[in-house]
Amino acid sequence: MKILIRLIIFSSVLTSFSLFAQVNFESSNIPIVVIDTQGKTIVDEPKITATMGIIDNGPGLRNSISDSFNDYDGFIGIEYRGSSSQFLFPKKSFGIETRDEFGENLNVSVLGMPEENDWVLYGPYSDKSMIRNLLTFELGRSLGRYASRTRLVELVLNDEYWGVYVYMEKVKRDKNRVDISKLTEDEVSGDDLTGGYIIKIDKFDGSNSGGGWASPYPPVGRQRNEQVIFFQFDYPKTRNIVDAQREYIKKYVTDFENALYGPDFRDPELGYKQYINLDSFVDFLIMMEVTRNVDAYRLSSFFYKDKNSNGGKITLGPIWDFNLAFGNANYCNGWLTNGWAWDFNSICPGDFWLNPFWWDRLMEDEAFTSRLISRWTGLRSGPFKTETIINYIDSVASVLDEAQQRNYERWNILGQPIWPNYFIGITYISEIEHLKNWVINRMEWLDTNLLLTTSISKTGYEVVRPVIKPNPFSDHISFELSENFSIHFFNAHGQEIFRTNQVNGNFVWKGQNANGTPLPAGLYFYNLFTKNNQINGRIIKR
Repeated sequence: MKILIRLIIFSSVLTSFSLFAQVNFESSNIPIVVIDTQGKTIVDEPKITATMGIIDNGPGLRNSISDSFNDYDGFIGIEYRGSSSQFLFPKKSFGIETRDEFGENLNVSVLGMPEENDWVLYGPYSDKSMIRNLLTFELGRSLGRYASRTRLVELVLNDEYWGVYVYMEKVKRDKNRVDISKLTEDEVSGDDLTGGYIIKIDKFDGSNSGGGWASPYPPVGRQRNEQVIFFQFDYPKTRNIVDAQREYIKKYVTDFENALYGPDFRDPELGYKQYINLDSFVDFLIMMEVTRNVDAYRLSSFFYKDKNSNGGKITLGPIWDFNLAFGNANYCNGWLTNGWAWDFNSICPGDFWLNPFWWDRLMEDEAFTSRLISRWTGLRSGPFKTETIINYIDSVASVLDEAQQRNYERWNILGQPIWPNYFIGITYISEIEHLKNWVINRMEWLDTNLLLTTSISKTGYEVVRPVIKPNPFSDHISFELSENFSIHFFNAHGQEIFRTNQVNGNFVWKGQNANGTPLPAGLYFYNLFTKNNQINGRIIKR
């Protein structure tokens, strides 16, 4: 049976065109999701009751709209989801809750994913490759960490074809997702109290507005008092967490921040390392920097803590929301393949949401940066090989070759500027080629510039650190060391801007380039060489 679907392309605040289209949708090489709200209007909370059927005949087999529902056939709750995207884009994303006939949560396996009841039906719109989230989660899982499982589908909603979607797992405490202990309201003492918690740094949503606490440490370089880091309760939810639990996790995170900010932060016993899973911080930074996500560290950033009996330290992740990554942002340098995502505060200090001070401080600790270099080197010879990433992009693009044509017949946006696109491809192939070229250039930049982030002892001699003051500086900065040294300075893009030859124990730099021209305020790196060692670090000019 052929279904002829009349499509209306909605006009949004960001598009100046409106047109009608006809799409003959009979079958697909990817699963088909069919949702019927039975005349009810979908809203942003609460979820309304609807039905959902999924057709998935398996690998290599076509799925026809006339086939019986063979993966899921039952009730759901459905609502709009997304922050800015919900209001800016006509192609909506949805929160899905599988339910039984009585309206209760129903844990069920969907599209081969482990049983649960909370899902996301994400509709890529400004990401015209429709691949960025899938690619990021694939890389995240290759680190050996949990990242949402995904399946590409085509959606029919209330008898209208809505295009290509990503059916995916919602971030949630579950043995197959964020695998930490369940925390009930009566667990208020001893080991019971110490986990599990999921905290996020993000814009407020309706369910958690006001639930959490502000960090006592303002973001580096903030310009207004209201620019604070706010930690929100994700699990347990604000409505469920009790006072003892709220105070425990707040104190634990604050103790970590105190240790990281304090003078002994590098000390393995007294410093920050006693509070965190250090490897998770390394992996998180790598994921943020590979993708150069413009929202990195400051939005959609999760961390969790299990019970102490389960090794309960702060663990960063899972990663989430990368539609503005891989160069898909025209603000705050989000399109560049060079520069650091963790340096966002100096790039866009006026933004309301800034990065916590954590990353500036961590990059001052050789134990952290040395582990970062080691992890990066290992990944680049394995799952983070450029060729491996490019092959994955090509493989997904090949799967989407048929469906993307229908998607862009439904949503006629190829060649149109959609917020916050920097690159605007005329064809789907051009969008894919741009994504691949961006990845190639980004990985090359990281290969070079990650080597500038750590102190390296070349011969096994003890590294004697220079006395550097003041840092940050305005007019000048001095380097004092008990032996001769030479020093090179680099900007945030890894370009050398000044160097000096052998210096007898003291050097004052006035923040100028080789021609004596004063440099603008910002982040700079130094590479200091002694007879036996190479010492790298970072300085800030105000």
